[in-house]
Amino acid sequence: MTTTTEQPTHIAPSVASRDEGGRVRTYEVRTFGCQMNVHDSERMAGALEAAGYQPFVPSDPSGALVAADPDFIRPAHDYADVVVINTCAVRENADNKLYGNLGYLASVKRKHPGMQIAVGGCLAQKDQGVILDRAPWVDVVFGTHNMGSLPQLLERSRHNDEAQVEILESLETFPSTLPAKRDSTFSGWVSISVGCNNTCTFCIVPALRGKEKDRRPGAVLAEIEALVADGAVEVTLLGQNVNTYGVEFGDRHAFGKLLRAAGTIDGLERIRFTSPHPAAFTDDVIAAMAETPSVMPQLHMPLQSGSDRILKEMKRSYRSAKFLGILDRVRAAMPHAAISTDIIVGFPGETEADFEETLRVVREARFAMAFTFQYSPRPGTPAAGMADQVPKAVVQERFERLVSLQNEICFQENMALVGHAAEVLVASSEGRKDANTHRLSGRAADMRLVHFSWPAGEQLPRPGDMVTVTVSDAAPFHLLADHPENLSWPTRRTRAGDAWDRAQAAACGTPVVSPPSVSPTGGVAVSLGMPTRSA
Repeated sequence: MTTTTEQPTHIAPSVASRDEGGRVRTYEVRTFGCQMNVHDSERMAGALEAAGYQPFVPSDPSGALVAADPDFIRPAHDYADVVVINTCAVRENADNKLYGNLGYLASVKRKHPGMQIAVGGCLAQKDQGVILDRAPWVDVVFGTHNMGSLPQLLERSRHNDEAQVEILESLETFPSTLPAKRDSTFSGWVSISVGCNNTCTFCIVPALRGKEKDRRPGAVLAEIEALVADGAVEVTLLGQNVNTYGVEFGDRHAFGKLLRAAGTIDGLERIRFTSPHPAAFTDDVIAAMAETPSVMPQLHMPLQSGSDRILKEMKRSYRSAKFLGILDRVRAAMPHAAISTDIIVGFPGETEADFEETLRVVREARFAMAFTFQYSPRPGTPAAGMADQVPKAVVQERFERLVSLQNEICFQENMALVGHAAEVLVASSEGRKDANTHRLSGRAADMRLVHFSWPAGEQLPRPGDMVTVTVSDAAPFHLLADHPENLSWPTRRTRAGDAWDRAQAAACGTPVVSPPSVSPTGGVAVSLGMPTRSA
């Protein structure tokens, strides 16, 4: 039974939220890493706003790029008073990205009186005081277990005129108890657990997030109900290993039960979750997915390697046959399920024969999408000290072969959907703007990205509305739906769209077409602007 508190966390107003002249200070949170980090950033933003800070609004004309791309370079005056960087520690380039950003922010801070820089998240939990050694201009360093301390630490740093480092070794309060500044009116993240009990030899996360801590089902369902009451029609359940949910309170079927219970919440149309672990993925979860209409026909199932020998070295307690068997059973229960995965190339000791096994499994699995990574040794993990580290040139060549194969499969699988109908949840930030194409963007039930046409001059569907389209063409990473007669597609107005209207009215009154929300480097930022037209 967990002893981690789930009582709401009160964030007191902070005197540091105003400058010497009484002006409210502004903040921005930059997020690197996984969906868990994105959700954590919403909690950090919520804590800062509860303490009295207000979100930073960049000046035009570069505001759209600033919001979409945290690396975008802009003048020193066009920065928040408080910049929070929520870090990732999964790959080596996370270090490079953090210190690259901090290096530039040092020059900004010299020209921006009173500016504070805070670093949190997994890399902060790992490096702790090392961050101040490498970047002494940082004001606050905090970890994964004490996000709610951020306003206090900023205040203490400002009062004492010295950097504050606070890292807790274990979780005492669930982040879900903190107030949240949600990025979306129509979709929300809901954490069901934090931490991980697995010991994968390549992964640093358990050392930084700690052992698995499960929230009580009633608390999870209450948060979902609150989101739906605010207008959300979609939730994504989050955990390092969602399908071991219940380990703390002794119910190995708790996750399937949670899916079914969430499916009874009136107004909740789409339920997703990420990420499960193949070793613990049971048939009761497959049944719950298939028998709960609001659970979407989509599954992210990390493979990591197709070689049984490498899986053993990784301490992944399944083998390729079991993995493929799970996919077969999911597709038998949900024939139209889109399955995505994670794959690591170049794990220590990987031979050409091992890599060929990965290619074999990829061919058999026919993933709708694969997130492919070149192995990156992380200090503190067993794999970092293993012999037979694969040469970079070999890893790169294998990586390119894998990407080429998977892109071909993605294209074939997407082309097979041409002529089929798809209900698209309209988004505000899924594609680039191109006035010549008159396309908007959103996600189909199976999580595929869809760019769909919309006649110029006609009223646009709102973010959160549902549009039913017919797929007309496809590419490896998206579907296209151009109306043959250049008409608008059938649209179902939703409570989520109404919530977007309310948010617009509260923010600025009359809604306007938003600038693009996808960065030049591929990062996506969520805004509350009108849905973006896309190429």
